[in-house]
Amino acid sequence: MALLNSWSISHFFIWFIAGRYTRLSWGLFWALSVGWEVFEWLIDDAAWAWFAVEPLDNKLSDIAVNAVGFWIGRRILTKDTMG
Repeated sequence: MALLNSWSISHFFIWFIAGRYTRLSWGLFWALSVGWEVFEWLIDDAAWAWFAVEPLDNKLSDIAVNAVGFWIGRRILTKDTMG
């Protein structure tokens, strides 16, 4: 499986929107982003968890994509609020 896949697009846009339209802190972002990937890793063997079946390197790239999306969203938020 590739490091980036169709889920990467949704990861990026979800976190871009969160960064752009919320006041979510970086600390809470990291907790939610890493926490979700850990949750996926824990349920990887469950029959209903088809969306969580991916190698560890993809889970790590998901976190990187999340961070890029959130960072860009925060940058736009910062520029918009500066006047």
